[in-house]
Amino acid sequence: MTLLAESTPTAAPKERAGSDFAQLSRRINDAGLMERRPAYYVVRFAAMAAVFVGTWVAFVMIGDTWLQMFTAVFLALVSTQVAFLGHDLAHRQVIRSRSTSERLGWFTGNLANGMGYGWWNDKHNRHHANPNHEELDPDVSPGLFVWSKRQAGFAQGISTWFGKYQAQLFFPILTLEGLNLNVSGFKSVAKPGLKNRGWEALFLLVHWAAYLSALFLVLSPGKAIVFLLVHKAVWGVYMGSVFAPNHKGMPTLVGDTELDFLRKQVLTSRNVKGGWFTNFALGGLNYQIEHHLFPAMPSVNLSKAQPIVEQFCKEKEIPYHATGLIRSWREVLTELHAHGEPLRNPAPAKA
Repeated sequence: MTLLAESTPTAAPKERAGSDFAQLSRRINDAGLMERRPAYYVVRFAAMAAVFVGTWVAFVMIGDTWLQMFTAVFLALVSTQVAFLGHDLAHRQVIRSRSTSERLGWFTGNLANGMGYGWWNDKHNRHHANPNHEELDPDVSPGLFVWSKRQAGFAQGISTWFGKYQAQLFFPILTLEGLNLNVSGFKSVAKPGLKNRGWEALFLLVHWAAYLSALFLVLSPGKAIVFLLVHKAVWGVYMGSVFAPNHKGMPTLVGDTELDFLRKQVLTSRNVKGGWFTNFALGGLNYQIEHHLFPAMPSVNLSKAQPIVEQFCKEKEIPYHATGLIRSWREVLTELHAHGEPLRNPAPAKA
């Protein structure tokens, strides 16, 4: 599903005071949902820090045994929850100060997970500005995957083969996403241009020095390597399983669109329905529509914003898509399979 336009992409115009988004914003602000939740975040950060440190203490106490692979799986779950905190920091949901949020992000990103916070934050901001825009959103830029039949039309190299079977290969390839995030972090500090490049590099080096030292001091070399691979594979699958349902399989945009901010964000996003466990497991990002409309809203408030946003979209006759987690994955895979059709069955060349 791709929305096409003929002209060159331009920056989205600012919303008028009386626009639909302004009306929705007033409802959200009147409900007090944009207010900071300091107590919530103090408890959440403290609890996650305790679990993170406790996991490594348990790792040392358990010692050199293959049972540590269970520790690797649990650590991957913890790593993702820590990444969720970094995500909230990047949107300044926790505190208003950009510089303080950035410094705390070095701990949740570079130090705890070995991924470049500055690189990821820049990439994520560009995604938020133009979600599912094939020319402006780095998350759907042409690469290994083809995110639309249009992209399949100019796929080259390995993408021409991979795109044929991308639905079947999607979750297996996510096992490499954790390592990809780590490698991208190193690439970001290896070249000039990154803000606070020195600090980012230092925190990455400290992470890997401590991480690898812990693995190879406690475990035999073979177990240490397997632990690393299990940890990064499960982390990648967990991260991908959370982020993929947010936009993959939803309409993509090309060129200059006439969609206003409200419709651009709603039409390209998918919510994942569920109870408290879904909210916790997905870090609140299952309320992706509300998050994209109000990225600075504390994630704990998104569930309260959801009925307000859905009702407003109903009033304005704006399609609002929400489904269960399993169904969301099915929709993603179905669209990936459909997008690969031109590669599986190319049209015959014209004479």
